[in-house]
Amino acid sequence: MMLKILYFASVRELLGQGSEELPLPAGVLDVAGLLGFLAQRGGAWEHLAEIRNLRQAVNQELVGRDAPIGSGDEVAFFPPVTGG
Repeated sequence: MMLKILYFASVRELLGQGSEELPLPAGVLDVAGLLGFLAQRGGAWEHLAEIRNLRQAVNQELVGRDAPIGSGDEVAFFPPVTGG
């Protein structure tokens, strides 16, 4: 029952790592719950959920924070991207 988490760009820099795998925490059913779980680590992790316009994807599909997650999913967090 593992969950793969990817961190991109300035989010990766903030946290000091690009990815991790961890057991799906009990009671964590959606992206918002995962962010809350990660914030419990303290330090920079508390700021993850506070990043303005933080984007997230589950299994390479952009989703809102209310998107469900489950064992085996890949969750990615990244800042908004602009282009021109």
